[in-house]
Amino acid sequence: MAKFKYTARTQDGELQVGFIESVSKEAAVNILTGHSLYILSLESSDKTPWYENLLAPFKRVTLKELMIFSRQFSVLMESKVPLNNSLESLHQQTKNPVLKEAIYQIAADVNAGLSLSQSLEKHGNIFSEFYVNMVRTAEVSGRLEETTLFIANYLEKEVTWQSRIKNALIYPAFVIVLFIIVAGIMISFVFPQIRPIFEESGAQLPFITTVLLEIGDFVSNWWWFVLAMIAMLAFFLTNYFKSQEGRALLNEVLLKVPVLGDLVKKIYVARFAESTSVLIKGGVPVAQSIEIAGHSVGSLAYADVLRKLSDGIRAGEFLSKLLASEPYYFPPLVSQMVAIGESTGRLDELLSRVSAFYTREVNSLLDNLIELIQPILIAIIGGLIALLFASILLPIFNLAQSF
Repeated sequence: MAKFKYTARTQDGELQVGFIESVSKEAAVNILTGHSLYILSLESSDKTPWYENLLAPFKRVTLKELMIFSRQFSVLMESKVPLNNSLESLHQQTKNPVLKEAIYQIAADVNAGLSLSQSLEKHGNIFSEFYVNMVRTAEVSGRLEETTLFIANYLEKEVTWQSRIKNALIYPAFVIVLFIIVAGIMISFVFPQIRPIFEESGAQLPFITTVLLEIGDFVSNWWWFVLAMIAMLAFFLTNYFKSQEGRALLNEVLLKVPVLGDLVKKIYVARFAESTSVLIKGGVPVAQSIEIAGHSVGSLAYADVLRKLSDGIRAGEFLSKLLASEPYYFPPLVSQMVAIGESTGRLDELLSRVSAFYTREVNSLLDNLIELIQPILIAIIGGLIALLFASILLPIFNLAQSF
């Protein structure tokens, strides 16, 4: 998301100055003109102090916080609490300062006469295009209660998946970091201490021992350089994978990793099917629904493919045929179910079934991965530790044999 500073006039001639976040300058123009504003100037304001980038991770709204907000909003809507009162209540209950400020501004915009979707659209860094379009569709169809419930359920499922994946990775990450620390201490401090003993004995050293001794000497003498290079590499990779190109590359790599790639594809297909199903059910045209769903999938690769599919539908092609032409991204089952939906006029229902099927597949795969990670990791780390200690014990054994 890019941030722009705008100067505009309302229909009554009142001057307005403010900021808006959007994916592009053109999108920002569309949002402002959609709010009946006459734009006088629109400039990028993305240049921020360096310390703002360091504080950015602490100034964001997490998926879990957005889910809690959506769940509370859904409950208030089901309880027939007026929209203004609901937003005021949510503002008082919310602890995250970024989300709290956003809710305050949304409530102010709604009180000023803007629709809820228009108010949410101003905060694109928090509410995705999918979120905004779902609310806009609900406003047109008069189904805001049902839609807010769906959004809450949808985000809750996303949070559950995210939490399970993170929990599955915590133990492996801890063990790997611990091994790296132990190996670093051994190579940097232990190996240089025993090197003189091996040199004085004149014994033939195994290749792995020689390599680790050389690495140990280098690290002990140039530790500051090693730390600086690690910090620079971490900084470069972090910034690169935040860029459009980096995220696209990461998406492609994840899709090609054995087992993990299959899991990620099923997550993306489940998101696509569920989002498209609800949008179609809400009266959004199929082509537009698919394009919007591309922004909620979470993959640039899938977003590009879904954009092509959307263009193909506008050109008069069937969705099932277009899906069948992309077997790498969509399994044959998806195109077959969609073909049935197109022929029976129940496309939204069949897509909902596809989503339910792949949701079960994802949960099953996650269970299997969680069970397999620990023994596989123990075997790998055990092998590396054995290699590390063998590089020390073998020369000592050979040295003892020579006496």
